[in-house]
Amino acid sequence: MPKNLVIVESPAKAKTITRYLGRDFTVKASMGHVRDLPKKSLGVEIENGFSPQYEVLATRKKVLDEIKRAAREASSIYLAADPDREGEAICWHLAQELTARERKKVKRVAFNEITKRAVEQAFRNAGKLDMRKIDAQQARRILDRLVGYRVSPILWVKVRRGLSAGRVQSVALRLICDRELQIRAFVAEEYWTIAAQLAAGEPPVFGANLVKKNGRNIEIDNAEQASLVQAELKEASYVVGKVFRRERRRNPIPPFITSKLQQEAFKKLRFTVKKTMQVAQRLYEGVEIGPEGSVGLITYMRTDSTRVSDEAIGQVRAHIASTYGADHLPEKPNLYKSRKDAQEAHEAIRPTDLSLAPEAVKKRLSKDELALYRLVWDRFIASQMRPAVFDETVAEIAAGPYLLRARGSALKFPGFLAVYSESVEEKPGARGSGDEGGEETEPEATKTTLPPLAEGDSLRLEKLAADQHFTQPPPRFSEASLVKELEENGIGRPSTYASIIATIEAREYMEKREAKLFPTELGFLVTDLLVKHFQDIMNVEYTAAMEQELDEIEEGHDTLPNTLNQFWTKFKADLDRAKAEMKDVKAMEEKTDEICDKCGSPMVLKWGRYGKFLACSAYPTCKNTRQMAGGDGPETIETHEDVSKEVCPKDGRPMILKKGRYGPFLACVGYPECKSTKRLVRGADGKLQVETLPPLDESCPECGTPLVWRRGRFGLFAACGSYPACKYIKKKEPVDIGVLCPECNQGQIVERKGRWGRSFYGCRRYPDCTFTSPYRPVPEPCPQCGRAFLLEKETRKEGKVRFCGNPECRFSRPVK
Repeated sequence: MPKNLVIVESPAKAKTITRYLGRDFTVKASMGHVRDLPKKSLGVEIENGFSPQYEVLATRKKVLDEIKRAAREASSIYLAADPDREGEAICWHLAQELTARERKKVKRVAFNEITKRAVEQAFRNAGKLDMRKIDAQQARRILDRLVGYRVSPILWVKVRRGLSAGRVQSVALRLICDRELQIRAFVAEEYWTIAAQLAAGEPPVFGANLVKKNGRNIEIDNAEQASLVQAELKEASYVVGKVFRRERRRNPIPPFITSKLQQEAFKKLRFTVKKTMQVAQRLYEGVEIGPEGSVGLITYMRTDSTRVSDEAIGQVRAHIASTYGADHLPEKPNLYKSRKDAQEAHEAIRPTDLSLAPEAVKKRLSKDELALYRLVWDRFIASQMRPAVFDETVAEIAAGPYLLRARGSALKFPGFLAVYSESVEEKPGARGSGDEGGEETEPEATKTTLPPLAEGDSLRLEKLAADQHFTQPPPRFSEASLVKELEENGIGRPSTYASIIATIEAREYMEKREAKLFPTELGFLVTDLLVKHFQDIMNVEYTAAMEQELDEIEEGHDTLPNTLNQFWTKFKADLDRAKAEMKDVKAMEEKTDEICDKCGSPMVLKWGRYGKFLACSAYPTCKNTRQMAGGDGPETIETHEDVSKEVCPKDGRPMILKKGRYGPFLACVGYPECKSTKRLVRGADGKLQVETLPPLDESCPECGTPLVWRRGRFGLFAACGSYPACKYIKKKEPVDIGVLCPECNQGQIVERKGRWGRSFYGCRRYPDCTFTSPYRPVPEPCPQCGRAFLLEKETRKEGKVRFCGNPECRFSRPVK
């Protein structure tokens, strides 16, 4: 009897669904898209109504052949890819590869969570492919192809090969570059704040900030003004004025949408956007949790809707009442508004089954999976709880012509804060007095308690402090804050943010330093060229408007040909103009005041593989080059002043800044006769400085030359300073780990390095004792087989564990 064929994207999803469908269904995975536009050509017939020319991906031919064979025998074909535009497009491409007879058997099923109830309900309500959703996806794909395959070749010709431009990627890069320019143009302003420590009739001593003088907000610009104000306040009498008491509520926050999950996972877990989506994908598609088999733990993770099903709300309300008490449960479910353009067919990201608490499944999840699942779990539970309630007191204190303000807050009822508290958002430091009387934004944990205060009470001054501050520039983007910026500006979709950031980094347009995004010299150059010649596609508002047009296609208010025609008319004119007028950076030579230190000819500014550099104008007779140092423009490298004073340790000649495949470094001006170099590292202020290593008070045992530190592929090592004349390398002494060898019971176990730089453990008596282990031995006998020692390892999935090395004994336990 022919079986029903079900096609999903991934093997993990196929494995989970198979458990719910029974013997009458065969589930196969397409491994994602099976067709796409060709890589080696545009693949879009512009003159033929922008007709796309799809081809089967080479890596999917074998999979597609298996699906076709199964389709011929199947009684019904269910396409069950993800419930978004990309999923709909995957289903459509699969259907297009089937015969006309087979396409009559095709049905579309979509579910927001991979649970037995959701899957069975989806199959009972199987429908047809949504062509409007497919057209919206095709429009996006064609737009991206037109921009990428028409603009990128211009950059190849004008700048260098391998560069790329993208409809959304280039706008995101512009945001990063614009923020960097704002930071560099920022001029810090000095200001001072004054705070008093005051005592009332009862403890505790409390703090109050100076806010006004003679009824006007006070601004203190320098130390002199601060000293004058301090002197007057020390002589003043402090009297309580008005006292305001109120009950303040802090409302819970909605369950996660994709962008908010990416932001919170970055702030709380330090996950990159890409890592967050990879871990969420695994939790959605299914995780083995024991006898139950593979279970999808969260709902679909690509969503911009905060909607939650009635069934899920009923479950979470029951969970809150039983776990936290009826006083934490609101009378009615909390409802949240989604963005205007949100796809309400999806739900928010939430747990699929509230009987599978994080603690119940933690042994079956990797460390990353558990952390993200707990984040989703806590946020969802908190979203349906009562608000937190604070008792807040604000007291105004008169001190002659001055007014100080003290604020106290105490948690009266935790509400949703018993489960979850959102990360505090990073904000630039603004000029202020420390208390402007507006809504308090500091974390609740930092609030103080005030003693009983009444109008007219006299207070005693315990301490008066004046603090100097400087206004701060806007912070550089992190991945999380860039996602927030893209979302707020309506650029891209939740499913595209991870790939956008990955592409910008892969093209070397930006680099990450301590989780912050820094545009590179190349990023600035490409952005400047594109902004000048493609004002539309580099415009934030225009890109956001294009996203709205794609939504209108999906909603049936616009058509694919109309959207593409409107875009192409203006874009084609910009393309032709850019080909003719864009500056040819490859051929660029700008005159400078620098003089070649080798031949005395003027130096010119050129662009090379690693950015702008200075080159001798007498090339090819003189091939001298050097990097530009100092300054704060996008074309220079910020270095400490000492870098320019460095001299070659071999011949005493100056050293100049150069840039190679691993970044900037110092090289002797005597190159190629002298090949001495010095490594540069970033200091605490972000500027480059020469790497300093501790001196070696040792001489080479072979030639007597002092030993020096050198850096190789496996890190630092000590070698003769007269290399290459003497090639002596000092061998590292193996490190004792404090464990006696379990085989010979004589030598100590030491940590060694193998040929390829990997650590392993062996007996110090080698070769008399040949004991070795890739895992760290621990002097703890195995409780099952009695072996004299255990081994310790750490994996991403299990964390740190100790286990028995006896192949016949399977003892293992986690290390707390």
